Parts: sequence; structure tokens; C-alpha cells
Amino acid sequence: MTATVGPPPAAGTPEAAARRDDLEAQLDGYRRELTGYCYRLLGSSFDAEDAVQNAMIRAWRALDGFDGRSSLRTWLYRITHNVCLDMLRGKQRRALPMDLGPVSTADVTLAAPLGAETWVEPIATGAAVPAELDPAEKAVQSESIRLAFIAALQELPPKQRAVLVLREVLRWPAADVAELLDTTVAAVNSALQRARATLDADDRAPHVTVDDEGDRALLDRYVEAFEAFDLDRLVGLLHDDATHSMPPWPLWLRGPEEWKRWNLGPGAECEGSRLLPVAVNGTRGFAQYRPSGPGGRHEPWAVHLIEIVDGKISDVTYFVDVDHRLFPHLGLPDHPDDPLPEGSAAA
Repeated sequence: MTATVGPPPAAGTPEAAARRDDLEAQLDGYRRELTGYCYRLLGSSFDAEDAVQNAMIRAWRALDGFDGRSSLRTWLYRITHNVCLDMLRGKQRRALPMDLGPVSTADVTLAAPLGAETWVEPIATGAAVPAELDPAEKAVQSESIRLAFIAALQELPPKQRAVLVLREVLRWPAADVAELLDTTVAAVNSALQRARATLDADDRAPHVTVDDEGDRALLDRYVEAFEAFDLDRLVGLLHDDATHSMPPWPLWLRGPEEWKRWNLGPGAECEGSRLLPVAVNGTRGFAQYRPSGPGGRHEPWAVHLIEIVDGKISDVTYFVDVDHRLFPHLGLPDHPDDPLPEGSAAA
């Protein structure tokens, strides 16, 4: 935890102005880790950024009254946590297609897409994981924004969700969590125990790290086969029970053959696509640009998040950008050959 800041000097003095300037300068340094915290609680990168912006405004307005009895970081987390609770109040939990209904087949007809508020949404890794962390801590935080883990977190009540993130991801002592949440250490430990039990029973939340040469080579083969639209090669990269989903539609498929049948039908429009690597949700994903119009220009279409287990692909989630907000939000260009904007998630 950061060092505490002393009580405020008398208002209107040079010391008070200098103190405020110093605190304002520190606030923005917490933006990335707060975004990661909010994303784990809210399940949406859009909501997370809104929450952090709201919290920063509240903190800026209250800076002169910051009494220094806790660290600036703890004080800022308390404000941010309360913003998240306000945003969660009365809302349904965000989900993935597998959480909403039974498996489909490739013969299904797509209905209207569900609203963005239905879904767990992807986030650029760099927006949620501070770059200055040491490698071990960075790996922990990257794992904790993996898509399956975020979806599993949404099953927890907000308090359990917060306790689990603060204790096991951010490594806060139980006493500091109790102070933040205005509760007791015993209550924190009890909430953590219940949260662990729920996640242990959730088979959607494996922690799978894509960092070895074999997995990277597999992803390279995925790109080559997808861009060639060689469905037989793609099928060979999949587990027999691999799942495929396509938010904002609740459709999801199981098995290579169903996926192949889909791509011989409605999915055939993806032939000729190009993929751009992106750093999302703590792993390597791909932004898909699909051919559009007679000129063959490639337009933003979907972001692929891929899970690998034992050397084969176990799950692919295609976030289709139907409302044209995901690609700009991730800082992705309008065309795969365009220059990358500053801060882009493109890897």
C-alpha cells in the first residue's frame, strides 16, 4: 500500500494549493489499475472506463477534504468501489452465450442481437494491467482479466467479487480490504471463502496462459488457416468439444463439425478476411476485418478471443462489432493496413 498523506493545511494557503497540485498529479497514476478493478467487477470495458472517470471527478472535487488518515490509493479505491456498486445496482449480471441457453446447431437462424448490456465485453490488456508491474505480478493480473474468469466473477455477489479481486488479484491484506469495504476482517475472510467455493465449482474459469512457443505457433497456424479460409485446417486445430460463440447473438456451437457447417453457410461471408493481432484480456486475440462491397475493402467485423488447452483450441469467442463501437474503443484502425492509433490494443 502507498504511504499516507498528511492532513490538509489551512484552506487558501500556498501549502494547501501545493498539496492539491501534488494530489491531482498522483490521481491519474492510478487510472489503469482502477480500470482493471472496475472491469473485474463490472464485466465491461466501457462501464469500467465510465466508472473510473466518474470516480476521478468525485475524487477531484473532494481532494481538499482528503484528511490523509488512509493512503490516497485506499481513499481512491473506496470512491471507485462505491461508483461500481451504484452502477451494479438493479442490473442483470453480464454473461457469455453459454450462460444463457443450451447449445445450438449450425442450422439455427439468427434472431436479433441482444443489447450490449447483456454481455461480458473484452478489454485491451494495456488498459487494465499497469505496465510498470514486475513480470510475476503482471502475469497474475493478466490472468485475472481472462474472459472465462471475468464471466465466472459475474456469478458472485458484488461484495464477494470485490473481496476476491482485492485479496487474490491485487494482494491486499484482509485488514485493508475490511477498511475499504467498511466491514470486519472476519467478514472479509468469510466472503473470500464463499467466493472461492463458487469459482472452484465453475468449470468455465480455467486459468490458461498462452506464453509458450507451441501455443504461439498454434495461433500462427490459426491465422494462416482463417485467412485462407481453409476449414479443414482450422478443424484440425480444435478440440473435439471446442465451443464457439458470437456475441451479441446468444448462439453457441460445440464441436469442430458444427463450426465447419456454420462456416459453409452463414459464416461463409468471412472468407477473404484478414486478422490483426491484438492484446486483449491478458492474451493474444485477433481483430477480424471482413471483405465488404464490390471493391473488396476490408471493414472491421469482430474480435476473436481464443482459449488453448493442451495444445489445441478449446474455445473461440467472436465479439461481432455490430454497433461499430468496439474497434474504436480498443484503438483499432478502420483498415488492417492503416497506421495504428496511439495506445492501440493491436499487438
